[in-house]
Amino acid sequence: MSQTLSASTLLIVPLAPLAGALLAGIFGTTFGGNWIGRRASHSLTILGVLIAFIVSAMTLKSVAMDGARFNETIYTWMVVGGMKMEVGFLVDSLTAMMMCVVTFVSLMVHIYTIGYMEEDDGYNRFFAYISLFTFSMLMLVMSNNMLQLFFGWEAVGLVSYLLIGFWFNKPTAIFANLKAFMVNRVGDFGFILGIGLIAAYANTLNYGEVFAKAGELGALSFPGTSWMLITVICICLFIGAMGKSAQFPLHVWLPDSMEGPTPISALIHAATMVTAGIFMVARMSPLFELSDTALNFILVIGSITALFMGFLGIIQNDIKRVIAYSTLSQLGYMTVALGASAYSVGVFHLMTHAFFKALLFLGAGSVIIGMHHNQDIRWMGGVRKYMPITWITFLLGSLALIGTPLFAGFYSKDSIIEAVHASDLPAAGFASFAVLAGVFITAFYSFRLYFLVFHGKERYDQNPDAHHHAADEEPDPHHHHDDHKKPHESPWVVTVPLVLLAIPSVVIGFLTIGPMLFGDFFKGVIAVDAARHPAMTELVDGFHGPVAMALHGFTALPFWLAMAGVVSSYYMYMVNPALPAAIKRIFHPVYALLENKYYMDWINENILARAARGLGVALWKGGDQVVIDGVMVNGSWKLVGWIAGVVRRVQTGYVFHYALAMILGVFVLMTYFVWLNK
Repeated sequence: MSQTLSASTLLIVPLAPLAGALLAGIFGTTFGGNWIGRRASHSLTILGVLIAFIVSAMTLKSVAMDGARFNETIYTWMVVGGMKMEVGFLVDSLTAMMMCVVTFVSLMVHIYTIGYMEEDDGYNRFFAYISLFTFSMLMLVMSNNMLQLFFGWEAVGLVSYLLIGFWFNKPTAIFANLKAFMVNRVGDFGFILGIGLIAAYANTLNYGEVFAKAGELGALSFPGTSWMLITVICICLFIGAMGKSAQFPLHVWLPDSMEGPTPISALIHAATMVTAGIFMVARMSPLFELSDTALNFILVIGSITALFMGFLGIIQNDIKRVIAYSTLSQLGYMTVALGASAYSVGVFHLMTHAFFKALLFLGAGSVIIGMHHNQDIRWMGGVRKYMPITWITFLLGSLALIGTPLFAGFYSKDSIIEAVHASDLPAAGFASFAVLAGVFITAFYSFRLYFLVFHGKERYDQNPDAHHHAADEEPDPHHHHDDHKKPHESPWVVTVPLVLLAIPSVVIGFLTIGPMLFGDFFKGVIAVDAARHPAMTELVDGFHGPVAMALHGFTALPFWLAMAGVVSSYYMYMVNPALPAAIKRIFHPVYALLENKYYMDWINENILARAARGLGVALWKGGDQVVIDGVMVNGSWKLVGWIAGVVRRVQTGYVFHYALAMILGVFVLMTYFVWLNK
C-alpha cells in the first residue's frame, strides 16, 4: 500500500541545516558579536545535518519498503494569471535517494572539517557556509516545481561562490569564485529560458502538471521556425545542466574551484552541486524522451567531457586538481548515460560516485595535512607507511573509481558503457568509443596519483618549495610547519569520515544495483520510451545478479583496459620514471595543448570576453550615449527648445499682429472650403 509522508517531518530535513547555518553564521561570527565559540558552532551545524540525515534515511526506508510518496504544496507565494508560484515538496524514490546522499556526505564533511580547518580564523563562518549549502541543495532536490528548483539552483551557486572564495585575501581564490559565478550565469541563462518556455506554453511550473502536458508540448513547433518546441526547451534546460555540472565548454570553472578549502571540494564538487544538473535531467525525463535531437546533443557533450577532461588529469601535479579533472570526466559519464536514455544508470553512477569521490577528496586533504600543506605529488612518495588509514581508504576509493569488479564504481560505470553500446542514437558510436577510452585514461591518472603519493622513494625532503605553502592552500600565519618533518597520520575527526565513506565506496553498488536499475525503485519516477530508446531493455535482459556481473566483468574489455592503465602507470612512475619525461619531450606540442587546457581559458579571456566587452562598449557608446542620451533624451529637449524658439517669435504682444493672423486664418479657411466645393 502506498503511504503518504508527513509534511512537518519533511520540513525538518532542509530546516535543520538552515537553523545550524543561521546560528553559527550569526552568533558565531563578528556579525552577531561572537556569542558562541568554535565548539558550539560546529556542534550546532553537525547536529542539524545529523538530524536531516536521520530523517532522510527514515524517509528512504518508507519510500523503498512501504511505497510512501509525498507531492504537496507547502506554501503558495502568489498566483499570476492562473499560474501558481509555490513552495512544495515532491518526495519519491529519486528524491529520497538524493536526500540521503546529500546529507550523509555533508555530515562526513562537517565532521572532517573540525580537523581540517582547526587553525583557520574563519572556522565558524565555514561551518555556517557548508550547512547553508546543504539546505540549498536539499531545497533543490525536494522541490515539486520549477520555481523552487530554480531557487535551490541559484542558492547552491551563491554559496559555492562564497566557499570557493572563502579565503578572500587570496587573489587566486577571488578570481576562481568570480570565474565560477560568471560561467554558471551563462548556463543559468539557458536554464531560465527553458523554464520560461515551459511556463509560457504549459502555463504551470508544477512538475506533475508539466509532465501531463508533455505530449501537447511535443506536438508544437517553436514560433517562426521548423524546430520542435520540446527540443528547444530540453536543450535550454540542458545548457543549465552544462554550467552546473561542468560539461564542456562550461567546465572551465571547476578545476579553478580547488582554490577553496579541501572539504568543499568533497561537498560541492563530488556529491552535490555538480550533480544537480544530472538530477535535473533525470527528473525531466518525460520531456527529454520526446526529443532525439536533445538526447544526441547530450550524448556528444557528455562524451567530449568524459574523454578530453580525462586527458587533462594525466599531466596535473596538484593532488586536488587530478581529482578535480577526474570529477569532470565522471560527470561526462553520467551525462552520456542520460543521453542514452539510461537515466536510472546515470543517477546510479551519481550515487556511487558521490561516495568514492568524496572519499578521494577528503583523502587528498588528509595527505595535505600529513604532508604539512604540500600538494605537489612530485614531492611526496612513500606516504603509505606513515599514513596507513589514509592509504588504505584512498586505495579503496581509487579501485572504485577505475571500475574494479565488485566495487561500487564497477557496477555503475560498466552499466553506462553497456547502455551506450545498446543505444540506437547516431551519436552513440562516438560516445561508446569515448567511454571505453576513458576507462584506460581514468585508471592511468588515478594510479599515477596513487603510486606517486603512497609508494616509491620518499621525496618530501626534496621539495624546492618546501618553505612555502602550495598554491591552492592558504598559508596559516598562526601555525608554522617544518616541511622537512616526516608525514604523519591525520587526527580521528579526519580519518573516521574516510572509513565511513570507504564502506559504501566498496559495497553500495553490489547492494543496490538490482533494485535501482532492474527493479521497481524508479518505477513511475523516471520515464523511458523503450520502443525508441531500448538501452535499458537490453541491460535488463543481460543482468543475472551482481555476482554474475562482477565475474563477467573480469573477462570484459573495460576491466582489461583498466588493468592496462594501472600497469602502465606503475611502469612509467615506479619502474622507469625517465619514460614520462622522454614522452613529454617527444610529444611536446600535445603536452603544451594539455598543459594549456586546450586553450579554453585563453579563448574565453581573449576572444569571448573581449568580444563581450566590445559589444558592451558598442552598446554603451552607440546605444546609450548616441541613441538614448543623444537622440531620445537630449534630442527631445533640443527639438522642444527649437519649436519653442520659433513659436516665441510670433508672440509679440501687439493686438494688430493677432488681428492680422486671424484675418489670414479666415482667408485660408474660406479658400480651402471654396476649393473643396468645386
